[in-house]
Amino acid sequence: MKFIGKNLIIIMVKSKKGDLMEANKYQEEALKTAIYPNIGSNFIYPTLGLAGEVGEICEKVKKIIRDKNGVFTDLDRFELKKEIGDVCWYIAVCANEFGFTLNDVMEENINKLKDRANRNMLHGSGDNR
Repeated sequence: MKFIGKNLIIIMVKSKKGDLMEANKYQEEALKTAIYPNIGSNFIYPTLGLAGEVGEICEKVKKIIRDKNGVFTDLDRFELKKEIGDVCWYIAVCANEFGFTLNDVMEENINKLKDRANRNMLHGSGDNR
């Protein structure tokens, strides 16, 4: 994370080449590859896609636990990395459908977690604890 001023946080992602990609730039690039009906007014499509991709990660992990005693090979890790990337894509597109930038979503999440930590409420359940 790169902190600018008191309230603006820019999330940066480091690539293999050593370059950094800002979260909103990732979102912008992801949106260039989005192809589905009624882009910009169809939150259902990316929401269902997100659920599907998370399910794929869960399935891969489950099968590694079942078939490989939970031992992840480099190939397993690489395949999971690709699925996690797909989750990132759907999160970026889904956020856009609701009018959010990734930076806004990530900053709000960190603020929520810091608030819970300050109140010793990271444990438990419920959205508004």
